[in-house]
Amino acid sequence: MDSEDGAATSLQVLRRLETGPRGLTEAEAVARLADAGENTPPRPHTAAWPLRCARALRDPFTAVLLTLGLVSALVASWGTAVVILALVAVSAGLRAAGERRADRSLAALRELVAGTATVLRRAGPDAEPRAREVAVADLVPGDVVRLGPGDLVPADVRLLRARGLTVHQAVLTGESAPVAKAAVDVPRPADAGPFDEPYLCFQGSGIASGSATAVVVATGERTRFAAAQAAVDGRRKASAFDRSVHGISWVLIRFMLLTPPLVLMANAALRGRGLETLPFAVAVAVGLTPEMLPVVVTTCLARGAALLARAHRVVVRRLPALHDLGAADVLCLDKTGTLTQDRPVVERALGPDGEENPEALRWAAVAAWWTLQLAELPAPDALDEALLTAAGAVGEEYDGIDAVPFDPERRTASALVTDGPGIRLLITKGAAEDVLDRCALDPAERARLLGLAAGEAAAGLRVLAVATAELPQARLGSRGGSPGAVGRTGIAAAGPDLTFRGLVTFRDALAPGAAEALRTLTGLGITVRVLTGDHPATAARACRDLGLDPDRVAVAGDPLDLDAGVVARCTPGDKARIVAGLRAAGHTVGFLGDGINDIPALRAADVGIAPRTAVDLARETADVVLAEKDLGAIGHAVTAGRLSSANIATYLRVTLSSNLGNVIAMLSAGLLLPFLPMLPAQVLAQNLCFDAAQLAFAHDRPGPTALRRPTVLRPRAFLRFITGFGVLNAVADLATFGVLAIALHGPDALDDEAVFHSAWFTENLLTQALVMFLLRGGGRRGPIGRAAAGLAAVGVLLPPSPLGAALGMTGLPPACLLLLAAVLVLYALALRTVRARHDRCRP
Repeated sequence: MDSEDGAATSLQVLRRLETGPRGLTEAEAVARLADAGENTPPRPHTAAWPLRCARALRDPFTAVLLTLGLVSALVASWGTAVVILALVAVSAGLRAAGERRADRSLAALRELVAGTATVLRRAGPDAEPRAREVAVADLVPGDVVRLGPGDLVPADVRLLRARGLTVHQAVLTGESAPVAKAAVDVPRPADAGPFDEPYLCFQGSGIASGSATAVVVATGERTRFAAAQAAVDGRRKASAFDRSVHGISWVLIRFMLLTPPLVLMANAALRGRGLETLPFAVAVAVGLTPEMLPVVVTTCLARGAALLARAHRVVVRRLPALHDLGAADVLCLDKTGTLTQDRPVVERALGPDGEENPEALRWAAVAAWWTLQLAELPAPDALDEALLTAAGAVGEEYDGIDAVPFDPERRTASALVTDGPGIRLLITKGAAEDVLDRCALDPAERARLLGLAAGEAAAGLRVLAVATAELPQARLGSRGGSPGAVGRTGIAAAGPDLTFRGLVTFRDALAPGAAEALRTLTGLGITVRVLTGDHPATAARACRDLGLDPDRVAVAGDPLDLDAGVVARCTPGDKARIVAGLRAAGHTVGFLGDGINDIPALRAADVGIAPRTAVDLARETADVVLAEKDLGAIGHAVTAGRLSSANIATYLRVTLSSNLGNVIAMLSAGLLLPFLPMLPAQVLAQNLCFDAAQLAFAHDRPGPTALRRPTVLRPRAFLRFITGFGVLNAVADLATFGVLAIALHGPDALDDEAVFHSAWFTENLLTQALVMFLLRGGGRRGPIGRAAAGLAAVGVLLPPSPLGAALGMTGLPPACLLLLAAVLVLYALALRTVRARHDRCRP
């Protein structure tokens, strides 16, 4: 929509669009449709499946796995090649499926516009206009449309005529209360938001009450609705999980790229062995790679997601989002429907003296009762329902005569009742300024009462003023000639001699369980940020009522305040920019939303959360779907995410530190020994046994320390951890060399390759079992203990077995086993000491 439409008068807009109040002719509409295009969001570009899969290979870890798989195939290591290439195919397929889901979300935008609209069209230039239904997609700029209660606004329109028009703009602004609109020609306020013009209605909003005639000023991708969804276009930015895996992948890549050349060069320079050591070099690089990472990660996350769905009815639509929930340290959400219910409740009633006085509530409730009975409203007013709930059974002691419902231009509602012959009582309620203007008050008293109302509003409460007057029949006009009937124009114009009765204040009804859920989230180390389209005082009041200190309240603007606990007057773009700014500042951000206006922020967050009752597109965009809009369920999801993430992190620490130690030892052994320290088949068999044991981490339950803070996989911290413990593991392996030199007596002792291979195979599996058990951390070690015991048993029993003989291994002499046991005891003591020191130094 052009910005000049907000500054121009309605006549100027009609002239610019070359149209008039009688609408376009059919020929003009057809020509404009060909020029402007359909009134639908732009169609998303969809890539073919092969291209999507090829894009998935841009991930560094996937690319390295592909390279290792191809090299393994070149050196005829077919088993390794098949496993690695299968993992690459699965990874590419999952990423392509995620892109396809995003494209479906974009395509769903086309279904969000109403199916038809009532438009004035003419058969020819001199023909009379006729109102008829046309497809919304066929609307063009210059069309004149009619709007009524329940209609969706089909395009951006400028009002030409309006009567009692209020519009729901929550889909665009998030503000729950209907907004009054009018066909007025006033300048656009300098501080007005993008949806604040009273003379414009925007595509995607809905008519709450009243009727209007308007001219279409923007359609399709030129509407503000389409602009608000601009963040939906394009791919989701890398989440916390993607960033963590990407960083760790580059750490591994550096090691893996160095390993094969080092093995080849060392063996060529010192042992005269060249390309014949290439299979061993590839096996060493594969040994450093946690090739079971996709399996372990998927199993951990899938098991956590299944338990979450079964126990708490939370559906994780994108498995890595469960990790992102565990890593989240900021949760952004709207106020209405999350912290509060979408309805007001009476806070208190004040008399003219500012003290609590139930009479003000009673008078307001009587007016509400008879307005509901006589005004034939399409839907009851939310404030009237709150009044009747708080006051109980009132109003029936009077006889109702007539009522005028709330009008956005007068900002008052009135009811005329009687409690006896000849006595008629007018009750007026509405905005404080407008009611006080109709009361018999001196300027000082009026100023005092306005200050009283302003003070209540500043405290985050909605304020309703109430006044009454006894009116003789002569003061009111006749309706339909019926004796005693009263004209509605007379009721609306009565005054200015009303008697002020007091103020009734309202607050938003708090959502059940919200206060406890906020305490739970805060206890988990998550900072809650409220992003709302409501008034700042209203949002801050709701937070304080729930025990959440908003710290600082800001109003959305430029620049955005990323440190404010509450940001009010947020547009969809503001929410998305705040979420993106928090992510850029290093936070892992979750966002809870349910409307079209929340979609940009849902996509901008590391993890988007939506309730089952959300609009289809928001639910499709979200990574996590809640059965109900319940903050308590988010707390359970965060806990499940941290448990799964802790298991993944432990797997990576154990695997990478053990693998790194083995690689260092193998490189050293290649320089010290006249033969390969372990055959390629033995290396792969060792890796297979270790990887199978690592699957136990998917069924582990970490200790309570894993839940105290967000679980983040930091590459630098991982590098320090795996380097320290990897070197310690390498020292144990090198000590094994000395043990074997002692156990195998004689100058040709180390020429016994089978015994050396068997001893090192056994020592490696036993040290890996110790690493699993001791580096796992606190808590019960049920699955991990059993897996470590099984791994140790394989290390001892496999070499003397027929399968061990097929792999080139043999049974070990008892003396060798005893010396290995001594090395392992010393290694276990060192491992416990270093782990305890690491835990003390960790923040």
